[in-house]
Amino acid sequence: MSSSFGTLYRVSTFGESHCKGVGVVIDGCPPGLQLTEADIQPQLDRRRPGQSSFSTDRQEKDQVTIISGTENGRTLGTPIALQVANKDQRPQDYGEMADIPRPSHADYTYQMKYGIKASSGGGRSSARETIGTVAAGAVAEKVLREKFNVEIIAWVESAGDITAAEQDMLTITRQQVDASPIRCPDLNAAAKMQAMIAELKEAGDSTGGIVSCVIRNVPVGLGEPTYEKLEAKLAQAMLAIPATKGFEIGSGFAGTRLRGSQHNDPFVAKDLGLGTATNNSGGIQGGISNGEPIYFRIAFKPPATIALPQPTVDFDGNSVLLEAKGRHDPCVVPRAVAIVESMAALVLLDMALRQEARKAMSF
Repeated sequence: MSSSFGTLYRVSTFGESHCKGVGVVIDGCPPGLQLTEADIQPQLDRRRPGQSSFSTDRQEKDQVTIISGTENGRTLGTPIALQVANKDQRPQDYGEMADIPRPSHADYTYQMKYGIKASSGGGRSSARETIGTVAAGAVAEKVLREKFNVEIIAWVESAGDITAAEQDMLTITRQQVDASPIRCPDLNAAAKMQAMIAELKEAGDSTGGIVSCVIRNVPVGLGEPTYEKLEAKLAQAMLAIPATKGFEIGSGFAGTRLRGSQHNDPFVAKDLGLGTATNNSGGIQGGISNGEPIYFRIAFKPPATIALPQPTVDFDGNSVLLEAKGRHDPCVVPRAVAIVESMAALVLLDMALRQEARKAMSF
């Protein structure tokens, strides 16, 4: 199933943008974990629409309900079903666009692939689908935090042509990130981003941006060579997020301009064993975590659905001028921060469970 992700910690999401609800089924969560809706809701609140004037005007509380898999506030080891109701659907906003594939949207490709498409909101291609990912990621993150003290922090590095100052990846916190509704810890840059995004929203246009992420306290040994290297699974996870167009880890593309003598990370003795003096590898070597912080960046394109008139054609090839309706983000990166953290948690926990199973069976 293309809507399922993971091996030992496996999640299957369901729902469309304007159906009755969306959610996820989690298979493989360890038993005995203290878990209630209160553990999951904070990340959903960071992802939800209508949380600020810089996001879509759609008003959804995104209140999660645990349907199965827990009893008396503890996980049973059985499948956990989580559901969020859609309360503010407006499928009527899309009536005039039913026969017009929106430029750079998934309307055309879904129609060609399946011979049918959701008539409103983009269906499964909508970012509304990421609610299941964020809910499952919140559960995974709790396991990682309690078992390994893993910390996952993402933030907005840039929006449009405005870039934040470089952050200290060893000390940055979610509190710093959430100090601005843009989720940029550089408050001077955040203020400029807010002004720019507000102007774009008023004009009916959109812009893209970059989200950076660091994962701290990662155990050594996570990752499954050759085709399931840790960075490969992270890349798959991040590029599965709607509107993503690029992924780089460690030194990324900038590392191509260095000599090997400059790029190599020398090993040094640290308190808990070996570590590296530098971290151009981004915490992963040979597809396996080396204990250093993992850091990567994700590029998000401008949201495709905009209110400005756009020349295009309908499904019959007739020229039309499309003025899209509906409620859409002028820039997705502030809400994408929680999605990035959640996808990272899904990958890390799945790899951690696989490594723990290997260790348990070692002679």
